Amino acid sequence: MQVPEKSPVSKKVQVPLIDLATQVATLRGEIMDALARVVDSQKFILGEEVQALEKRLAEYSGARYAIGCGSGSDALLLALLALDIGPGDEVLTVPFTFFATAGSISRVGARPVFCDVDPGTFNIDVAHAASVIEKHPKIKAIVPVHLFGGCADMDPLREIAAARGIHLIEDAAQAIGAEYKGQRAGSLGDIGCFSFYPTKNLGAFGDGGLCTTDDEGLAERMRALRIHGRTGTYYHEWIGVASRLDAMQAAVLGVKLRHLDDWSDRRAQNARLYAERFAECDIPVTVPRAAGYQNRHIFHQFVIRCAERDRLQQYLKSRGIGTEIYYPLSLHQQPCFADLGYSAGDFPVSEELAGTVLALPIHSDLEPRQIKYVVESIAGFYQDS
Repeated sequence: MQVPEKSPVSKKVQVPLIDLATQVATLRGEIMDALARVVDSQKFILGEEVQALEKRLAEYSGARYAIGCGSGSDALLLALLALDIGPGDEVLTVPFTFFATAGSISRVGARPVFCDVDPGTFNIDVAHAASVIEKHPKIKAIVPVHLFGGCADMDPLREIAAARGIHLIEDAAQAIGAEYKGQRAGSLGDIGCFSFYPTKNLGAFGDGGLCTTDDEGLAERMRALRIHGRTGTYYHEWIGVASRLDAMQAAVLGVKLRHLDDWSDRRAQNARLYAERFAECDIPVTVPRAAGYQNRHIFHQFVIRCAERDRLQQYLKSRGIGTEIYYPLSLHQQPCFADLGYSAGDFPVSEELAGTVLALPIHSDLEPRQIKYVVESIAGFYQDS
């Protein structure tokens, strides 16, 4: 193993996993003006502020329509409801993802069916998906996840969906602005689902979500479903939910959206700098690389893989470096999904990733010296091991 020759690790530096304070401080004046505008209008739920943001986000994502809602989890729920997915149906997705992907399927009464992920992209293994679908005739939709900011391989999934007459719902919660062969996340399936949780590349000051679609009928139905299925004042065609994007969040997001591409580009630059730094030392860490079809990866997370993940995480913590494990337990092993009948070993890649992945700081305000310090610290860990 080669580590830069006894080059001393830099003096302890604080490197937080997430730094929202710097971002907000830069935009504080604009954001306060936007919030004051909402306060003065006294229109706090949906309304013109949300409509303006929806129009901009539809254009940004390359979709005809955008429908704001209460959270990314609710976006998935609304998509499933709009497509009439419910009891007796099955929905294919992956077990290596945030809980809401499968949780939303269960919430509408459908059954999650899992397939494994690709070890390089962390996204759905298309070949495995195809074989699983052949064994499950009740599958009514596929929910690929664009995990960590890189798109899943969508062309073969679209072919599979078209051949079977099933729906394709993008879980793009972590991938706003990501591109697949030049096409934006959120415009690659029947419905795209986004999250504006504060730590996302485009984050609100609370919860928020969005659905995108090119289908006018689906758009109208999701607009109704987010307000209890209401199609007129106190007239309800469907049973929906209360999931409305509020004007305060829309105002904040409207300010931030102007800066989103710059922030995502800086994340990608940080990822390249990480890769360069890691290449300088021979240590047993796998560094993420975008697949050829992911021609714009927005690096919501920069996730390495290492066999000694837990010890490394503690070591980095002692050096002032923030990290996180996304995700420590594959969904098919979660207690609440025990009734699905899966066992350890059913999805070996997902299980291996759950035991080896570690997210490093990648936010847009990260400095080159901090990246150097993180990589030096990781090299130091292996040097001392």
